[in-house]
Amino acid sequence: MSVDVSQYVLPNDTGICLLDCKLAFNNLTDKEKRYAHYISQAAWHGGLIVLVQTSPESPGIYLLLQKLFRAQPVASLQEKATACGLTEEDFKAFLIYAAAIYSNMGNYKSFGDTKIIPNFPKEKFQSLVKASAAYASDSAGIQKLWDSVGEVMYSLEKKLQQLGLGGNGITTYFSGNCDIPDAKLAQTFMDDKEISPYNTRLFKTCPADTGKPSYEIRLASGVNTAGKDIEGGEDVTKVLGDHEFQGTTFKVTRGDYSKLMKMVAENLQKAQEYAANENQVNMLGNYIKSFQCGSIPAHKNGSRYWIRDTTPIVETYIGFIESYRDPFGVRGEFEGFVAMVNKEMSTKFGALVAKATDLLPLLPWPADYEKDKFLRPDFTSLDVLTFAGSGIPAGINIPNYDDIRQDEGFKNVSLGNVLSAGYKDTKITFLSESDAELFKKWKLPSFEVQVGLHELLGHGSGKLFIKKEDGKLNFDPKKSEAHRNWRRDHQLVRRQGNMGQ
Repeated sequence: MSVDVSQYVLPNDTGICLLDCKLAFNNLTDKEKRYAHYISQAAWHGGLIVLVQTSPESPGIYLLLQKLFRAQPVASLQEKATACGLTEEDFKAFLIYAAAIYSNMGNYKSFGDTKIIPNFPKEKFQSLVKASAAYASDSAGIQKLWDSVGEVMYSLEKKLQQLGLGGNGITTYFSGNCDIPDAKLAQTFMDDKEISPYNTRLFKTCPADTGKPSYEIRLASGVNTAGKDIEGGEDVTKVLGDHEFQGTTFKVTRGDYSKLMKMVAENLQKAQEYAANENQVNMLGNYIKSFQCGSIPAHKNGSRYWIRDTTPIVETYIGFIESYRDPFGVRGEFEGFVAMVNKEMSTKFGALVAKATDLLPLLPWPADYEKDKFLRPDFTSLDVLTFAGSGIPAGINIPNYDDIRQDEGFKNVSLGNVLSAGYKDTKITFLSESDAELFKKWKLPSFEVQVGLHELLGHGSGKLFIKKEDGKLNFDPKKSEAHRNWRRDHQLVRRQGNMGQ
């Protein structure tokens, strides 16, 4: 059965959106600009982890593109491309592919999980590479890079068409020999040892002599397993090493992405010097500890200080956050953003938050399905300065730690310049001229309301039924049959849904 290649290429008329944040950034003080700069640096270094999390070839493709663009201006590269037989449309397809790699931080779509391949022939891509200034200055190095990614870049072998686990697709959160039963067993082990999967990957080994599988759980951290621990990282050190569980050996190690994690922590340390208040200092301190030693509890503590830091001029969040691209739905992709408050739009969202207690009773479920007390979130509209990750959503409800969201609170974030850029000058089809004008007038305001309701009443509503460590329930099991579904205190709930662009 032939593959419909059109499902895996981006057409040459794909739009490129620019996020306007100049005015918001210029309104910052020098201290605020330095704070924003160093957290941005931490985010960009950490964002490179997403390449490793996406596919085996994504880091190589990214590196190849970086070398091509750094070696000469785009106009000069286009001249070389034309001289070796590429048409104008071929070169445009090359630029669109490069933009897709940078935007998705890899060669799979952040919204949709299907593979992205170049929309021009492989032979022409190879000719472009060999005609480049980068190839002229380091032919052996660039050729080695091309040889490592050129074939798989274009491959639409069934397993490589989308992200997935086992025979269903490609993933780097697990070794290639893992499948759903392995993921379930590892999750049971981590639940038993109270290890959060957010910053982990799973690797399975099957020795030829015994055929008995064993597993390695790698934690992301700046220090490796044997390295000196950070004060407060005891929750990590106590689980490192070998464990026998249900007749299977599990080895817990750390140091995954260690060089990048060190750079993230170093830049956050620099940002601490320009923090606006103690909440920001303590928030960054806990993030640094988390990224150095691999502790999710430390990141949770940092998130607690982040919630308390209401209405900051420079807003930011960083870490292993969203679990959408883990085929098992529990491991977090690295993400970091820095943004400045849009005061006008934030005032509107503040009015929506004030009405939340009136709106919640209108939702189609009984009151006992809601939190005992609605925790008013900080809801701001932000102009993004930096967003390092696999794709920029229009809105975010964080942190994703359910116990914190339920008992301590959360923040809603609308990314204003993403909304306005993504909904500007879009092609309108199937509408009459008068309807098209109406659509243009109201599409952005209506989507702003949609994002607000999605984050506030979507992610922000509802009660998580929990059986606490002391055996007590936080709900009345007699009131509804649905209450039969609950979790233990430390178990992770697989998260669904996102406010995509």
